[in-house]
Amino acid sequence: MKPQRFILAFLSIICLSTPLMGQIKAGQAIQITIAGVPTEEKARFDQMYPVSGSGTINMPMIGKVRAAGLKPEALSTILQKKYKDAEIYTQPTFQVFADDQAKIEQQVVVVGGYVRRPGPVPYTRNLTLWQAIQTAGGATEFGSMGRVALTRRGQRKEYDAEKPKYQQIKLVPGDTVNVPQKTILGQ
Repeated sequence: MKPQRFILAFLSIICLSTPLMGQIKAGQAIQITIAGVPTEEKARFDQMYPVSGSGTINMPMIGKVRAAGLKPEALSTILQKKYKDAEIYTQPTFQVFADDQAKIEQQVVVVGGYVRRPGPVPYTRNLTLWQAIQTAGGATEFGSMGRVALTRRGQRKEYDAEKPKYQQIKLVPGDTVNVPQKTILGQ
């Protein structure tokens, strides 16, 4: 009778732990790529994203999205739906790759839009809005420094980063900075 109980207990443990395998975890790094969008937009998305301690990732234009506890395929579906529902893209296709070994030890802010090197920027104490943009290579000739968007905890605000008082805004880990395209008037 003991061998049967042992086998039953062993199978129970396997069945209970299997759904947890392959799930995204807080503190993990995940790779996200996108297709079905303009080429210049692809660089904004194709990168590694840190999963925060609270289990979220910070995505360009839509902010925080819950990732921890999901399988990569489920997160891909959620991202596609969010960008379609927000009417940002009509046919985005996301791929999410999660490696259990990839951990984020460094805190970052994400700088995107019309900068020379969009993507994560290492967070350092007292990092300012201006410093983060310059670390990302600065605005391109098409980028508008007069309407820089800062998204923090889902709240989005625009700043005129050409003015010194706004250049000195202190950032916190997980912030997203977006340098938009200039308008037809060059602003």
